[in-house]
Amino acid sequence: MSRASNALKHPPVTAPSEPAGAPLPFEQIEAAIGRQRRRGRGAQSNASGRFEAEARVAFDDGWQSLEELPPFPDIGFDRSINPYRGCEHGCVYCFARPTHAYLGLSPGLDFETKLFAKPDAPQLLEKELAAAGYEPRMIAIGTNTDPYQPIERDRKIMRGILEVLEKTAHPVGIVTKSALVTRDIDILARMAKRNLAKVAVSVTTLDAKLARSMEPRASTPSKRLEALKQLSDAGIPTTVMVAPVIPALNDSEIERILDAAAHAGVREASYVLLRLPLEVRDLFREWLMANYPDRYRHVFTLIRDMRDGRDYDSQWGTRMKGTGPMAWMIGRRFEIACEKLGLNKRRAKLTTDHFARPPRSNEQFNLF
Repeated sequence: MSRASNALKHPPVTAPSEPAGAPLPFEQIEAAIGRQRRRGRGAQSNASGRFEAEARVAFDDGWQSLEELPPFPDIGFDRSINPYRGCEHGCVYCFARPTHAYLGLSPGLDFETKLFAKPDAPQLLEKELAAAGYEPRMIAIGTNTDPYQPIERDRKIMRGILEVLEKTAHPVGIVTKSALVTRDIDILARMAKRNLAKVAVSVTTLDAKLARSMEPRASTPSKRLEALKQLSDAGIPTTVMVAPVIPALNDSEIERILDAAAHAGVREASYVLLRLPLEVRDLFREWLMANYPDRYRHVFTLIRDMRDGRDYDSQWGTRMKGTGPMAWMIGRRFEIACEKLGLNKRRAKLTTDHFARPPRSNEQFNLF
């Protein structure tokens, strides 16, 4: 078991007998990390008890230096809302699974079964939009966990968020793999008329058996395509996301998925290569061995061919598409299919021109 530290905020303590840059004993690391927290205390460290089944080791996992990172250069938004933490859909490949580890929970079954709802999200959003210095830009929803997972049927947090966004005329882009999004067509259609909303639906496969195994509680492929049709018929700009593309598993379906989506009225498309950060790699490996043991070695060989020999490469600009001949071929196939189907000829652009800042709680309404 490990815990993040604020090691970068304090200079490391190096014993005089050690050369510069030499690894520090745990006691010295703990002393360097805990200096501010030890004020008024006698002990210099806080090692685990010798009878404990788990040991804690302090280390910097990179989060303490986030302020030094540049803005994400390969995503098209700078703000998002996640109404829920964890996701019932249970997609084995989900790159959001590692976020449950921040809560002391497993990225495995805990991620699918121990969910956290944010019931005050609509009220907090309205408060944020009312802030004097707030500058409107598109809010992305569904970038981590699905806002339309089954729990939303009862909680209706996502609908509350949309009501706030419609009232303030704030643009929103939604990503989901749930047909439940059609419940909110009334709001989304009104917003779309003012260029305030668009929806992307992820269609990973058209094979119902594969979908049930890989995405056990997500909407079936046919229901997702029907949702795209209903959204498109209502005048809401839609995108089909072929995501994730998994070599030797669903990459052969790229053209068929795009064709089915185009016939449903979709005019935009995108794809994302399988990503296996942190715990996702082992979870995906377990799933492959349990469901497709004959393909295990082939799948991971191709993944590494597209990730510079690794299971995952988080490099900006390549993490979504990969590198190498196989990744290039997938990209060209996608582009050719889109060209034939007339997809991505024009992209829906949302506007902030209509934004109406809500009044702050201590602010009087304008009479005129």
